[in-house]
Amino acid sequence: MSDDTIRLATVGRIFRRRRRLIAVLAVVGALVGYGTSMVFPPRYTASASVLLPGAWEERELLTQVEIATSSSVLDRTAAALGRPGVNGAALRDRVSAKTTDGNIIKVSGTEDTPERAQQLADRLAQQFVAFAARITGGGTETEAATAPAALRQKVVDTNRRITDLAKAADTGQSVESVQARTVLQKLSTALEEAMEKLERAESATDKGGLVVMGPAPRPTGEAPPTRIQLVVAGTLLSVLLTIVGHLTAARMNRRLRTEPEIAAALGSELLGTVDVPADHSAQRARGPRARIRRLLGTDTRWDVPAPQTSGDETSRRIRYRRLCARLREQHPAPRRLLVVVPRGDGIAGLAAAQLVTEAGSDPSANAADRGCPELRVVEVPVDRPMVPDSDTESGALVVLSAGTWTAGELAGLAGACADGGHDVVGIVVAGPVPAGPERPAERTPDDAAPALAVRGHATGEPV
Repeated sequence: MSDDTIRLATVGRIFRRRRRLIAVLAVVGALVGYGTSMVFPPRYTASASVLLPGAWEERELLTQVEIATSSSVLDRTAAALGRPGVNGAALRDRVSAKTTDGNIIKVSGTEDTPERAQQLADRLAQQFVAFAARITGGGTETEAATAPAALRQKVVDTNRRITDLAKAADTGQSVESVQARTVLQKLSTALEEAMEKLERAESATDKGGLVVMGPAPRPTGEAPPTRIQLVVAGTLLSVLLTIVGHLTAARMNRRLRTEPEIAAALGSELLGTVDVPADHSAQRARGPRARIRRLLGTDTRWDVPAPQTSGDETSRRIRYRRLCARLREQHPAPRRLLVVVPRGDGIAGLAAAQLVTEAGSDPSANAADRGCPELRVVEVPVDRPMVPDSDTESGALVVLSAGTWTAGELAGLAGACADGGHDVVGIVVAGPVPAGPERPAERTPDDAAPALAVRGHATGEPV
């Protein structure tokens, strides 16, 4: 896992094998989100629209947005609200403004009740319009509306008077007549230019006439994040953190999970793999922590290949007998072997005990030079490995489970075997599998024979 690319299949395997843990953590995350929503009260947001008549450039609209949330407007809004202890600085985090299509600025206010939010948005829009009209420097609204109209009417009357004078002037070709008509034509042209300037000035003046487009509607729902959003966010965040935690732990985990890696670390060959029913391995692990691990589904590894469903007891015994047959073929002469099991590896301990039982009940055990080697089991601590000295044993058979030990720990175990005068003659990898349907196992006359192996001690004490 540490060298593999993370794929969707890996995430899917985490969901399949850790579904109970993920479900529990998802519920915890939902409860945390719900608790967070109880700490922070609900918020409501109301918005009012302000129309900016005339032609406005984008940078001018952005300037108006900044004015809407400026300290001057906020101070005036706080004064208009008349709430005790509320000033412009307190409103800065509760209001906002943004531009929309059609020269419209939407100002918003957020409060703890819909009524207060609506009131804040309305007061903010009113004070924004009033402040914008003040900085444009215009007079009263009546004067601003009547003065251009009166001036335009005077210009129209003057232009008509000039036309009448031009018609009444002498139509002769005298110098005085020509000069009079020229002066009148220049005066008419000047008036037309003045009218154009007046219209442009009126258009620019109209930009200051901001209009509030009605009162802000009262909000009917909470502003995000709502309680439901916090619950969903807590659930998703807990699931995401669980997946990331599993992937990070797998990346940092240096325990060997494949048979070739285990064989290379111990410097020997793999004789075979055996299985241990999951219910038997669960019986070995007892206590509150073991029960919690079984309840959450963390008692099995998720980063190892999926275990094959075990057959009945007869099928499992056949696999152990085939392993004994391989030992008999490699060591035909009668000999004793030391079965080394890392201390704390419960699955390997169960597999070693079953292997000893099958070796003792081997049908050819009593035949000369054809029986399975006698086996003696010892548990060796991997932190300070110590294997009994070679006495009558002529080799060591290492039984362990995959994904439990690192390469350094297995190398130390192999070194301890060498120090005790034992050659590692083979490796057996054990793994837990779901227990299949139980059927009566086939019994042979030799099944009743006592086991030829006994359990030893890693300290080398006599057995």
